[in-house]
Amino acid sequence: MVGFESDRLKAEVWISSQIRLCGRLLLPVYVVRKGDPDAGTILIKRVFGMSGCEVLAQARQADGSLSWVRATGPAPVLESDAEIYIKRQAGFDPDIWVIEIEDPNGIYEPDGNIF
Repeated sequence: MVGFESDRLKAEVWISSQIRLCGRLLLPVYVVRKGDPDAGTILIKRVFGMSGCEVLAQARQADGSLSWVRATGPAPVLESDAEIYIKRQAGFDPDIWVIEIEDPNGIYEPDGNIF
């Protein structure tokens, strides 16, 4: 695939777009961890309030399109469990980005499919 890497949006630009999107949706969003500005992997921690939270991990499909994996499983987890997952991933990859979105009504939808 010629140009595959160059077709990807830089991580820092994607993060900025999500901050703007959350602002339009009136959702508080925080950059918890800054990673590599060009190619850092991204984790999204969605906090549902008393219902718990989930961590979405950036992934790529075979065709190169962006998708997300529910890294903490199909059901919401305790925030402490999400933090353990994030800390473990940061230990493997110091260049990851982590954004946290307070989304009690579940209205935030990242671009790409969620698996």
